[in-house]
Amino acid sequence: MISNKIKVVFDRSVDAIFAVILLFIIIGIAIGTLQLFVTTWKLLAFKGITGHYIDIIADVLTLYVLIELSRSLVEYFNTHRLRLTFIVDGAIVFVIREILIALFKHDLKADMIYAFSAFLFVLGALRIASVLVYQREKHLAEQESH
Repeated sequence: MISNKIKVVFDRSVDAIFAVILLFIIIGIAIGTLQLFVTTWKLLAFKGITGHYIDIIADVLTLYVLIELSRSLVEYFNTHRLRLTFIVDGAIVFVIREILIALFKHDLKADMIYAFSAFLFVLGALRIASVLVYQREKHLAEQESH
């Protein structure tokens, strides 16, 4: 009996904490989007725009990472489980963001390219594995319900 009460308190606490985190992510996305529009508007005033595209690309990809992370939290509220797929998607986008920024700045060395490539390979394999496990669990759940 007491363990059920503790579980209910724990579940409600986790829901509240994730709701607060999701609220801050939404506020961050809104502020970031407004700043992106301001930055893009200011871009029209610059004569040499090559260097400023790096900032816009970094900002857009950062917003995309926040959106992917918020998707994992929204999915938690639907299933009460964190889906690894959304988290790995955010990590992949973050690594790609770092690669693009380094490429635009011409700061990417061969050893870093190899390291990023290996990391992306592992993240891709992890994503594929998580999708396969999710599909298998979904199939098993459908079989049990019939």
